[in-house]
Amino acid sequence: MRFSTVARHGGPNFGQIRNAAVRPANFRNALNAHSGALRNGRLISNPAARAQIAAAAALAGWHGASSGWWQHAGGGYGWVGPLFWPFAYNDLYDYAIWGDGVGFWGYGYPDIYAGIFGPYGYDRLSAYLPQRPQGRRQARGVALDQLCGSDRREIVGLPIDQIAAVVQPTDAQGASLDDLGNASIQAAEMIRASCPAQVAATAPGRLAAMQQRIEAMERAVDLVQPALDRFYGSLTDEQKARFNALAEDQRRGTASNNAGGSLVQNCGASAALDWPGADIEARLHPDGTQRAALQVLQDTSARVSASLKAACQPNDVMTPPARMAAVRKRLDVMLDGVKSVRAALEDFYATLNDEQKAQFEAIGPRRTS
Repeated sequence: MRFSTVARHGGPNFGQIRNAAVRPANFRNALNAHSGALRNGRLISNPAARAQIAAAAALAGWHGASSGWWQHAGGGYGWVGPLFWPFAYNDLYDYAIWGDGVGFWGYGYPDIYAGIFGPYGYDRLSAYLPQRPQGRRQARGVALDQLCGSDRREIVGLPIDQIAAVVQPTDAQGASLDDLGNASIQAAEMIRASCPAQVAATAPGRLAAMQQRIEAMERAVDLVQPALDRFYGSLTDEQKARFNALAEDQRRGTASNNAGGSLVQNCGASAALDWPGADIEARLHPDGTQRAALQVLQDTSARVSASLKAACQPNDVMTPPARMAAVRKRLDVMLDGVKSVRAALEDFYATLNDEQKAQFEAIGPRRTS
């Protein structure tokens, strides 16, 4: 069977995002303006639009300047309330098929840092989750579900019809393309199932949530990658050239519009995220054992930051299978980094008493107020 094609571009002009105190209604209102387009896929097919939607959700309770300190260079946010990596599947296939990696390559060490020093307090986090039934009607967490990844085929499936129109597959090739379409739907469901059902209220819990999300993404890639390789390998050289050309216009447009630098520069950018040593000292008053564990955490974080920066993929990956392989490699590095920092963080956390843990958790939200 063939899957519906999603329009590649489109979406309205975005106005200034206004923010209020985080309450369930405010979070929903921040996305209601985009709800129709979210349902039909018009907005989430556009990486810039997705960044705007993620920003609206991430800043639903922001009282500071126009952006939060955990914002990506491309304008989106790696953390939206309790959710790490909104629109994860769309970012994967945008890069693999269209060659547009702004969303995907924007993720890196700053997201791990934001996991350690989460910008949301517990009360704000809970506002992002689906609400309990009230009266005869039940409030639904539709917006967060959409950010996690919908299971609607017309939204999450790879652009199978468009690929078919360009490649003009034979019957045998068409069967392989259908297999790829089926794999893409199953992969999207894997990622959707990793949507948080509860709030991670501690730094170790947030890094555990990051790890779970990335592991789901890796399983999704492992499902799609062989199907993509088989389909691509069945094509003639002329068909491969036409398939590859799907990304060329998008890549040129990204280069002309991305005045801030290449994907490599954005991926490897040194974020202005200073370790809040003075805050930790003033709030926790750590003893010698705690300082030693904290130093290990800082050193581990620095190594992970350097490894993620060094692993930024060059822009000259030209074929969909090669880009999907680059996605898998990047996720490996991300996962290794999260695991390393998480282990060091848990060791440090274990040395703290309950009051110190509470003070540590207050550092991030304090920076957002």
